[in-house]
Amino acid sequence: MSYQIAIVEDDPDQRHNYATALQKQGYEISAYADRASAREAMSETMPDLVVLDIILGNEIDAGFQLCRELLAIDASLPVLFLTERVDEIDKISGLRLGAWDYQPKPVSLGFLVERVASLLRLKALRDQPATTTRRVRQSGQLSIDEDAMQVHWRQQLLELTITEFRLIAALARRPGYPVAYEALMQATIQQYVTRNTINTHMRNIRRKFCALDASFACIGNEYGHGYRWVTES
Repeated sequence: MSYQIAIVEDDPDQRHNYATALQKQGYEISAYADRASAREAMSETMPDLVVLDIILGNEIDAGFQLCRELLAIDASLPVLFLTERVDEIDKISGLRLGAWDYQPKPVSLGFLVERVASLLRLKALRDQPATTTRRVRQSGQLSIDEDAMQVHWRQQLLELTITEFRLIAALARRPGYPVAYEALMQATIQQYVTRNTINTHMRNIRRKFCALDASFACIGNEYGHGYRWVTES
């Protein structure tokens, strides 16, 4: 199967380099220089994955807007932000929109190829029905599918970003024990992560759990240290 990859990048040299590197791996590439042309093309045919810059021409938040529009059409679309916008608020904004990954420029072409391949493997797993061969951990009402990176709470799928999944998985590996901020930062596999980043993610995660279960209270604060997964009573 040949995957369709869309690249939305206003710098022509970078756009060409990304496209060439991914084409060498057998992917079919569509490349766009601005939000409008990308949006028009993808309104007709959605790709399997989008590599997306945030600043496109004179639109400083074009990538955020396009991501929001595309995920409204297909919430399962993998979006990889590749951008020079490395401020914490930008990264949090991108991940909260539902992007699967957020990487700062410059990036090596080898790293880009590997990140795309990794996200496509995950997409393929999520598109398949669950099987008994998957690694699934159970902790009370929490079910964690390690392979598909999905969480179920009380048998309901929780719509988490990949970063949010990694944080929950890190907490649930040792229920009842505190997990330090430093360990949670490493678990995100993201650059430029601070304690405030972790706190923001945890607030978002709690909100999503509470939307499914108003009585949810399994994420405990360890003030000044980190968080713990509190087992249900």
